[in-house]
Amino acid sequence: MADFQGPQQEPGTERRLLLVFALTFLIILASQPLLKKYGPKTPEPAQQAQNAPVTPAPTTASPSVPPPAPASAGTKQASAETETVVENDLYRIRFTNRGGQVKSWVLKKFQDDKGQPLELVNANAAAKYGYPLGLWAYDEGLRNKLNSALYLQNPDAGGGLTAPADISFEYSDADTAVRKTFHFDHSYVVKVETSVVQKGSEATAFPVWPAGFGDENTPAAYAAARVEYQNGNDVERLALKKVAGGGTIRGPFNWAAASDQYFAAVFLPEDPASAAMVTLRGALDNPADAKHPNELVGVAVGRLGGATEERIYVGPKALDVLEKVPVAGLPAGAEPDLRKLVDFGWLGLIARPLFLWLKWTYNHIVANWGWAIVVQTLIINLALLPLRIAQMKSMLKMQRVAPQIKSIQEKYKKYSMRDPRKQAMNEEIAALYKKEGVNPAGGCLPLIIQMPFLFAYYRMLGVALDLRLAHWAWIPDLSSADPYHILPIAVIISMLFMQRMTPQAGMDPAQQKMMNLFMPVMLGFISWNLAAGLCLYWSVGNVIGIVQQVIMNRTPLGREMREMMEKRARKKDK
Repeated sequence: MADFQGPQQEPGTERRLLLVFALTFLIILASQPLLKKYGPKTPEPAQQAQNAPVTPAPTTASPSVPPPAPASAGTKQASAETETVVENDLYRIRFTNRGGQVKSWVLKKFQDDKGQPLELVNANAAAKYGYPLGLWAYDEGLRNKLNSALYLQNPDAGGGLTAPADISFEYSDADTAVRKTFHFDHSYVVKVETSVVQKGSEATAFPVWPAGFGDENTPAAYAAARVEYQNGNDVERLALKKVAGGGTIRGPFNWAAASDQYFAAVFLPEDPASAAMVTLRGALDNPADAKHPNELVGVAVGRLGGATEERIYVGPKALDVLEKVPVAGLPAGAEPDLRKLVDFGWLGLIARPLFLWLKWTYNHIVANWGWAIVVQTLIINLALLPLRIAQMKSMLKMQRVAPQIKSIQEKYKKYSMRDPRKQAMNEEIAALYKKEGVNPAGGCLPLIIQMPFLFAYYRMLGVALDLRLAHWAWIPDLSSADPYHILPIAVIISMLFMQRMTPQAGMDPAQQKMMNLFMPVMLGFISWNLAAGLCLYWSVGNVIGIVQQVIMNRTPLGREMREMMEKRARKKDK
């Protein structure tokens, strides 16, 4: 795919949040000059799409469409529009013979925000850009014909079919012959075969999912849309603003998808080497903000210059479901299914096990996702307790040697930073640290270890379909913000208590007072519109930390620490 390099994915809300966390943490480290800033960087995608203008697909049902002419010999054309429903235990799909397209794709096991079965066809977008499983051709005239003609349907099911089943649509006139066949089984996967012959030659026409999903009902939901595809072990993810409308990406690739936060339409070519994808992008009016319309993406996938044979998965981005969908052509050692469609980000090594553990807790201990988060938070904080103790010990040792370090610094303060004799000061301090068994980074290392858990939890909650519309106490959806902001306020209050109770030996008292207020306010601001599940994890962790700190402050180590801090404060006042 070197001929079609794609643009770099634009950083989104997640990266901005991580940046704010990192900057906040660096403020804490400002008094510890021996630490070096560290932060992982996401590799840049190397794939680029070929740019072309966006051409909306035609609407599939319009009163202005003239009635079909009487069929002549050699033509196959229906005399009227009909609809057929195909269903199994997972979905209910409504086909129209106008274009042989899908007008409705309902997932029976999922609900929308109104409690109704989830409709994956975005009605407003489909009316403007076309319906799913139409055909996308480079020639606009051919594309319009393919998606507006009345096809003959076989079998004539009298309105309904139950999977496993097959349905086919045929159309032909003097110039064009089209055949579309769909096979349905008991899964979310549909097998698709299409062919278009124009003036005796095979034409390029890809099956298409043209315009977003029905669960996209807010600007944030539209913004989560992306185009994704996998080649071997590599997955490219193009964020919304990096999708080229009408751009072509050549294979090989094992699957290509249009997706949003929780659902996806994934095309799986039978021959990955000959596959190609056209990326689509459009806009819809945004009633809340006329100047910033909602944007959506789609994909058309098939074989250039010939008939297409592929499978299409249309359903949830749920790990347990995706792991049952085999993917053809993957190299040995690669995960042989669609699990990479779920993007756990650069902390996937932590985020994915956290999710699997959380789901196990939900299935085996407490059948509520909110309480499962509370149980998991308790266990994580107990596991990290040794780090808290190690942190206090390190801070105590630093406080004990602080007068000696200050004496060494006084001895060398007359020399400038460029003076070679300053190196002797660093050597004396290092020797003192070694003699007293002090690790300058020891007080902050436990915090560094804990931060990835918070980031991983944020990422995990952003892709965990199971938390979508999951209720807990007053919260209707743990994947969305707390509607009453009670949990963010709990984060602020619990952080204030944590800051006041935790001895900070290496920090000036005046600086400590400022941080005691600054940190809770900043973190409260960050958490104000975060997922309620993350705020629950955060606030419960703070409460557990307060209990731990109360106990630790009563130990000999804690009492010694506080006495030294109070002694230092009294000297400062004098």
